[in-house]
Amino acid sequence: MARIPYFNMAQAPAAYTDLLHARHPLNLYRMLPHAGPAAVGFLKLGGALLRESTLDAKLREIAILRVGLISQAGYEVHQHRRVARQVGLADDKVAALEIGADTSALDARERLVLEFTDTLVHHVKAPDVLFARMQAQFSEREIAELVLTIGFYMMVSRFLENFEVDIEPPGTIPDTRA
Repeated sequence: MARIPYFNMAQAPAAYTDLLHARHPLNLYRMLPHAGPAAVGFLKLGGALLRESTLDAKLREIAILRVGLISQAGYEVHQHRRVARQVGLADDKVAALEIGADTSALDARERLVLEFTDTLVHHVKAPDVLFARMQAQFSEREIAELVLTIGFYMMVSRFLENFEVDIEPPGTIPDTRA
């Protein structure tokens, strides 16, 4: 059960609710308005990372799920396992993201994203050798988007966990594959 009541959405500002029109009715979106105007920026940045990024969606979901797993953010992992399925990330690859799991189901680029994500979460800055490996595989924009995605989902995980946002009941969100 959430630590504070969900926001009364009838009192949420239009600048916020206007951004929700194409989104699923997630409890996260019912908790965010407590943050005031920052909630609008949160939705805009999250939307840009999810819908306007050049980074391959499967690689993005690998990073997001790994951040959620490292952060022990159950809500985040629950939601992004669904998104990972929708973008076509195979179940064996999702299982390989668990802490300590065998990563042989992942290809070389996927393992590189996993290593990069782990490094940024645990050590903030990638060493030169790892960064050079990233540059050999990804464009500057893709690397920038990945760094922002990792940082954003660290923030998301901390928000969700500290407010103990509840996972929605089954059937609230359709679980369809892309």
